[in-house]
Formats: sequence, C-alpha cells, structure tokens
Amino acid sequence: MGRGKIPIKRIENQTTRQVTFSKRRQGLLKKTHELSVLCDAQIGLIIFSSTGKMCQYCTEPLRMEQIIERYQKVTGTRIPEHDSREQLYTELAMLRKETRRLQLSMRRYTGEDMTTIPFEELTQLEHDLERSVNKVRDRKNELLQQQLDNLRRKERLLEEENNNMYRWIHEHRAALEYQQAAMEAKPAEHHHQHEQHQVLDQFPFCGEPSSVLQLATIPPQLHPYHLQLAQPNL
Repeated sequence: MGRGKIPIKRIENQTTRQVTFSKRRQGLLKKTHELSVLCDAQIGLIIFSSTGKMCQYCTEPLRMEQIIERYQKVTGTRIPEHDSREQLYTELAMLRKETRRLQLSMRRYTGEDMTTIPFEELTQLEHDLERSVNKVRDRKNELLQQQLDNLRRKERLLEEENNNMYRWIHEHRAALEYQQAAMEAKPAEHHHQHEQHQVLDQFPFCGEPSSVLQLATIPPQLHPYHLQLAQPNL
C-alpha cells in the first residue's frame, strides 16, 4: 500500500509541526545543494522558522550578500538605507528625561527636595502615601492573621493529642497499677526466698539424704544422741 496523501494546510499540533519542519527543511537544503552542483546554478535560500530561527544556503563560493545584490540589480529594487543615529539620539533623550522624572518622583516619596513641589502636588502625594500605608498595613494584618490561624491550628492538634493520651492512660490505668504492684512485690518475694536459703544452708541435713556419703557430711558441731545400755536382768 502506498503512503496517503497529506493535505497541504497548517499543521495544528505544535510537536508534529516542528518535526515536519525539521525533516522537510533538511530535504529542501539537500535538493538545493544538488540543484546548485548539478546545474551550476547560483542559489540563495533563506528560511525562517515559526520561532524566528533562521537557516540559509548559498552557492559556494558566493556569499548571501552577493546573491541579494544581484537580485536587486536584476529586479531594480533597492533596500532603503536609513541613518538611525538621529533616531537613537531622540530615544536616548527620551529615556534620560523619563529617568530624571522617576528619580524626582522617588525623592518626593522619601521626603527629599520638597521645596519646589506645589501645594496641589503635595496634597496628591499625601493621598498616595496614605494609600500606600493602608496597603502595607492590610498586608501586615493579613500575615498576622495567617500566623494566628496557624498557631490556633497547632493548638487544636496539641489538645487532641493530649485528650487521646489522657483517654489511653484512663483506659489502661488498671493494667498499669497491676504491673506496678507486681514490680513492687518482686523484691519482697526475692528477699523471702533469700532468707529461706540462708536457713537451709544452716541445716544441710534436712530432707532425705540421697546416699550414705551425704550422711557423712553432717557437721561435727551438732551433738549426736548417745545410746545407753539398760541394766541387765539378774
């Protein structure tokens, strides 16, 4: 199948239009170079994109100025030459005058050089300064209100966190008291067990001995019972 015919009209999509311009520009420059070399033609080509970027081609060894000058001679047209120095001087004088006016205006707002200002301008200047002060005051109040709202929001968050923590402590109070009582009872139990071990250490013979050798380990300081023989029958 062959390629479809593209309608010759402006491409609305910017990306597609830029891609098409880049491809066709390269093709046009290539064809221009081939025409200039094959046919020994003198060609000057100037292209401006939609963004204002310029691209040009000129047959070597000529320059674009020579091509344009030859075109003017053939067509009998001349580009009018203007002396722009007078226009530049006029614009420079206007800019200096505007700068001077702005400097005087700034000095008035800072309260300097007030002797040459007439009464009407002073009244207008007073109104301007009052409006400026009101704008500054309104902006300051707005910022203060924003800070106050932020502080109130933080206060509410802290209150909610405090309330949640209080409810959690109230709900787990019984468990915490039981845990605290258990921790207090452990040292007393340990002390009682320690006293029992000390008593058992003083009487190692308590309990049933596991062997005859254990009977031999009874300390000598304990007084054994002495058996006395009964009087024989005569």
